[in-house]
Amino acid sequence: MKVIILAGGGGTRLFPLSRQDYPKQFLQINGDCSLLGQTVTRFLRTLPPEDIIVVTNQSYFHHVQMELRRLGAGRAHIILEPSARNTAPAIALSACYCLDVIGCDADEVLFVAPSDHLVWAEAEYIEQVNVAVQMSRLGRIVTFGIEPDRPETGYGYIQAGAPWEQGFLVQQFIEKPDMDRAEAFLTEGGYYWNSGMYAFTIGCLMEEMSKHQPMLAELARLPFNDLLSRFNDAPALSIDHAVAEKSDRVAVIPFGIYWSDIGSWDAIFEALPKDNHGNVVQGDCLTLNCRESLLMSHDRLLVGLGLEDTLVVETQDVIVVARRGESQKIKDVVERLKTERRREALEHPTQYRPWGSFTILAQAPGYKVKRITVFPGQRLSLQMHYHRSEHWIVLEGTARVEIGGQEQMIHENESVFVPKSTQHRLENPGKIPLVIIEVQNGMYLEEDDIVRFGDEYGRY
Repeated sequence: MKVIILAGGGGTRLFPLSRQDYPKQFLQINGDCSLLGQTVTRFLRTLPPEDIIVVTNQSYFHHVQMELRRLGAGRAHIILEPSARNTAPAIALSACYCLDVIGCDADEVLFVAPSDHLVWAEAEYIEQVNVAVQMSRLGRIVTFGIEPDRPETGYGYIQAGAPWEQGFLVQQFIEKPDMDRAEAFLTEGGYYWNSGMYAFTIGCLMEEMSKHQPMLAELARLPFNDLLSRFNDAPALSIDHAVAEKSDRVAVIPFGIYWSDIGSWDAIFEALPKDNHGNVVQGDCLTLNCRESLLMSHDRLLVGLGLEDTLVVETQDVIVVARRGESQKIKDVVERLKTERRREALEHPTQYRPWGSFTILAQAPGYKVKRITVFPGQRLSLQMHYHRSEHWIVLEGTARVEIGGQEQMIHENESVFVPKSTQHRLENPGKIPLVIIEVQNGMYLEEDDIVRFGDEYGRY
């Protein structure tokens, strides 16, 4: 069996925490491990890293790579999608990789899992995965149907048909219903939320793609590198729409373990532990007479007075306040911000890089101030800037600095100046993170004013 973890999505439904440059799968929602990290860890219970394949895109490669290394899963495979084409092409790309690169045969089972869901009772989850894998070897596409505990308009549904093995044959997939239909599904029974998880053999997948998406099947049979070069020809469809909804070989296993795709702030509220007044509180928050509300602070003290059924999420540059039940509309807010070309729709104030991260502390015409963290043993590219000079002040750790071909060591409470149009490089040779304050001066201070002459990470 090979596990395919889909980690290329750039969803913004959890804005302002989730943004295009740092989407939901990398967030730490319920602890100190990201959702992607939790997904990988679940499968490491029973599989070696070599049997795990993470599908992502170039923008998120270093995030994924660092997460895998942190978990001791550095030998897991990473596939980079040339472009975002939805889940069907991503799965076809994975199948092609398994056949052409790894050398799997048509009987190999692929288990496809999203990277951004919450699952409790992980041992029971793995047991259910093993059941799905065994059932898929009987020539079926097997999915998990989440047993609903409330009428829900934010999920697609699966209607179960005749019993089969430890589940049911699928009668139909149903798009997200309105509230009346969702309530009817709950009352009638036999309807399940679509989890987006699938198990199938490569041979079964290829046969069903040949029936329902022949072009995609043709692409999946190409040598892997040829498929990469033609990936943009693939239809941009979900695996649900492309194959599962059309196939008569799909079975569903009722899934009673707690699960959430945490696709909205309302879903976050439902998923996380609550205090005695029904509030979800994270970060530096003070509540007085608040009930059934979510307060989440990351950079400042957040005070809630007399709130009820309210969602408040604070980050360094954005505060979102919404009535519970309205958070699905956050995507409309993000689209408006994109239309207005607002930076907040795309970028966090903290930007992550393969060598560490930087946070913009202040900026105005002519200057920008950053806090830069460099991981131990990492270094930035050898680079220069045409339009800005930089002043570095070391707060923690020791920096090895190269400026104009000359190297020097800079320690805590020491500083150095980097003139415009001068080649320079910053490195952390120590055992603890290097933290510096960088003050940029110039009339153009955007990130694209970088000319790289050498880079550890292939970015030049």
